[in-house]
Amino acid sequence: MLKSGDAQPGARNGPKSSLKRVGQRAGTALTMAACATLLIGGFALTPSVAQLKPADAGVETPFGRAPLSFADVIEKVKPSVVSISVTGSNRAAQRGGGAAPAPGQPSPFPDIPEDSPFYEFFKNLPREFRGQPQPRPTQAQGSGFLISEDGYVVTNNHVIDGAGRIQVSFDDQEKLEAELVGTDARTDLALLKIKAEGKTFPHVSFATNDARVGDWALAVGNPFGLGGTVTAGIVSAQGRDIGSGPYDFLQIDAAVNRGNSGGPTFNLQGEVIGVNTAIFSPSGGNVGIAFAVPARTAVEVINQLREKGAVSRGWLGVKIQNVDEDTAAAIGLTQSKGALVSEITPGGPAADSGLKAQDAILQVNTDEISDSRDLARKIAGYAPDTTVDVKVWRDNKEEIVKVKLGTFPGSAEEIARLEQGNPTDDTAGTELQQLGLTLAPIRTGEEGVSVSEVDPESDAAQKGVRAGDVILEVGGTVVNGPNDVVEGIRKAKELGRRAVMLSIKSQEQRRIVPIQLKQG
Repeated sequence: MLKSGDAQPGARNGPKSSLKRVGQRAGTALTMAACATLLIGGFALTPSVAQLKPADAGVETPFGRAPLSFADVIEKVKPSVVSISVTGSNRAAQRGGGAAPAPGQPSPFPDIPEDSPFYEFFKNLPREFRGQPQPRPTQAQGSGFLISEDGYVVTNNHVIDGAGRIQVSFDDQEKLEAELVGTDARTDLALLKIKAEGKTFPHVSFATNDARVGDWALAVGNPFGLGGTVTAGIVSAQGRDIGSGPYDFLQIDAAVNRGNSGGPTFNLQGEVIGVNTAIFSPSGGNVGIAFAVPARTAVEVINQLREKGAVSRGWLGVKIQNVDEDTAAAIGLTQSKGALVSEITPGGPAADSGLKAQDAILQVNTDEISDSRDLARKIAGYAPDTTVDVKVWRDNKEEIVKVKLGTFPGSAEEIARLEQGNPTDDTAGTELQQLGLTLAPIRTGEEGVSVSEVDPESDAAQKGVRAGDVILEVGGTVVNGPNDVVEGIRKAKELGRRAVMLSIKSQEQRRIVPIQLKQG
């Protein structure tokens, strides 16, 4: 089992490190990164500092010695960082049509009745003559890093999603095949295993201590196909909610771009403090705000992926919201804390336990609950089938309800059972017009909802949202179908917000985009 801090970098017989320039591949654009200027506090660098011996290199500050160079750290960790190339099929093209529409889907020839002889004629034409794209192999790129000498590699789930063939490339241009061990969509992590019997590899370890705001952050990866790229910045915030369920993310300002996904962020000890997973970007490029899965979370997920190939989480089966001051006053609580049950999922664990809508959950076993995210995080930390004592506030008194947790829906079968179709009420179309988007469900077992059309005059179009993108979360709510997007817009409007936050996955990148709501 992987433990935080148990692997040591630098196996001597692994691939050697040398600078490599990766050429342009399908689905990527080759660009050059801008030069970075390193600013150190308010301390001026005099000529005498530049002449310091390597052992004395650095600038003394009231809080310790700041480095003049990250070269020693990078030299140690860089051989363990790999570029990942994925070859698959163009699933968007495959969804574009076929011999017959999928059940519940509109006909590909809406102007031709199915009983018409022309329908059979057009149905058998090649896709290109029907105005439908021909499925073709596609390539995507990302980053990853080795965590063991026998070839286990960590990357992002969205990097290898839909992969038919996975290759990892080292700085010395050696390419090796890899197989998928397991993925976890909620944290956007994936674990690979290099196919190389008897070969050992340089590897890195996860940090045992949580990163602090202000710590140096060194990102290494494969942006825009430029393998072996290093960028530097700091940890600029902790506990960021980017809509991936109950998990918090690190915010860093080291430059992270397309292709950096799945790559590591290091501290000055050469330990991995986070796995780069998303950027905040209205334009699609780096604006100095990136998000990484913290080391502590990554270790927990990777251990399960390595042992079982999947992650199991406890599931309560309720919809919840925060207890604000008005809610607390309305139900008789003296403090605005806990999570209010707004809806019970039919057939879920809570429905069988006696939990009720309008119960305020205050505690799970011995852990007090501060808000809805805290409850979701604590429940996810329990194994399925665990029985927990849930303390609730009901009818002006505390009660204990025993709940046997279920398994958080994650398999293709469970998603299919819970999947929502197109919005059905009369106002749904109006709500979606607030974003300037037309949506469509995607195939069973795939996450999110597909963007089928974008209003060219909309804010979404201006911020780079395109047809074929997949919306994963809206306003912090996981999306399983178009109804979830509608609900996210409604909640934003009820809160008086002028924009709603979307988590969007394109072919090569997951990013967070604020979309303005049309007024009137």
